[in-house]
Amino acid sequence: MSAFASPAWVAARDMDITRLSAIELSTAIRLRQVSCVEVMRAYLNRIERLNPVTNAIILQVPAEQALAEAAERDRDLERGYYRGWMHGFPQAIKDLADVEGMPTTRGSPILREAMAGSDSIFVARMRAAGAIFIGKTNVPEFGLGSHTYNTVFGTTLNPWDTTKSAGGSSGGAAAALALDLLPVADGSDMMGSLRNPAGWNNVIGFRPSLGRIPNNRGQVLHHLAVSGPMARNVPDLAMLLSTMAGRDARDPFSLTVDPGQFAGPIELDVRGKRVGWLGSYDDYLPMQDGVLETCERALQDFERLGCIVSPVKVDFDMDRLWHAWLTLRSWFLASRMQGLYANEATRALLKPEVIWELERGLALNAMEVAEAGDVRDDWYQAVRRLFESHDFLVLPTAQLFPFEASQAWPRQVGTKEMDTYHRWMEVVVGGTLSGCPIVAVPAGFSADGLPMGLQLMGPAQGDWQVLQLAAAYEKECGWTAGRHRPPLTG
Repeated sequence: MSAFASPAWVAARDMDITRLSAIELSTAIRLRQVSCVEVMRAYLNRIERLNPVTNAIILQVPAEQALAEAAERDRDLERGYYRGWMHGFPQAIKDLADVEGMPTTRGSPILREAMAGSDSIFVARMRAAGAIFIGKTNVPEFGLGSHTYNTVFGTTLNPWDTTKSAGGSSGGAAAALALDLLPVADGSDMMGSLRNPAGWNNVIGFRPSLGRIPNNRGQVLHHLAVSGPMARNVPDLAMLLSTMAGRDARDPFSLTVDPGQFAGPIELDVRGKRVGWLGSYDDYLPMQDGVLETCERALQDFERLGCIVSPVKVDFDMDRLWHAWLTLRSWFLASRMQGLYANEATRALLKPEVIWELERGLALNAMEVAEAGDVRDDWYQAVRRLFESHDFLVLPTAQLFPFEASQAWPRQVGTKEMDTYHRWMEVVVGGTLSGCPIVAVPAGFSADGLPMGLQLMGPAQGDWQVLQLAAAYEKECGWTAGRHRPPLTG
């Protein structure tokens, strides 16, 4: 038993608290049915028991510090001061975002001691809503590659099979949610980092519309990466979105729409909605056996909800889109990280995939970047036209089931060799470059019991409509809500 656990504390009580949905937990704390100290102790006990197996949460603060902050939250309630719906929630932030007084290592030995002087915008909002930050969640080095491993903290393993990858770059967050180590979690997404880990851990991840959640830097020229919420169910996810979203003057592109809409009741009637199945983009994308079959079975749940499901083709050269993506991604990374490459000492500490991206980006010229931007514009128009005949578009969250965690990345999908370290995740690129909102929901499991997810995409700024579809689907499919839990959860 840990030093901070009372001998009288019953393990079953720990499980009861950590099994509560985030909204249920919030209500229980507000009504003082459970104390913040009890909540913190339950989560810390569970983290101590399960986190060493998967390595999802890193940089944990001392237990005594976390419990002291929880006790202060209880005193707040005694004084009649309720900070918000996350009052007393233990939270670990993805190690790409800043939490004041904590390191932001980005999974790199170069930044092992880099302390954050202030909170990222959405972190500050979670703190104001009452969250207590107990650590960070693990990421790949600089968030690159959809497999969470680095030389600073090691590899995050999949709770459904600890020989497999948890995905990335929000792999630590997704694995923590799957094991009930956190009530809700944050993530970020440039190349599927909120979507692939959600699909591979049987949880929910949401890439919101561009500008929905403000960035500390306005990203004037690229708008590729966004922050977003992750949760064990759609209502919890929507509630966290209501906290993270909203206008901030530091981001000139942040949306002015009131984020309070996401805290309201979710309408579940989606009868008559037209759902277009993109699948593998008409066999353009290679897929591991079983992926499309798993996802297509899940489409039957939409039909049972009264949706009209049909296959759809997009009129676009997908290889042209891929090469535009390579240009925009490498250019963005080089613009942010060229100093690390220029310095021989720090360059020696970068993984090969980072160096590959930076060398590509540094070799680009302005016209190549502009042309890639034109391709992105053309792609958006192609997607927009699809939304004239469909309300939503659907495709898998990944092209294969979780792979061996000992691999850096899959060298082959089906019969096709992968020519880059991230080609196996090409299925998420169209969503990123469209700028449209996309929620990743569970689709089911392989014959070996490994999870797969669906990307549900809506038109630009149709975030609420996408969440409504996801909530209706979640109720129908039953993959979440505690019916399917990793073997480790007990």
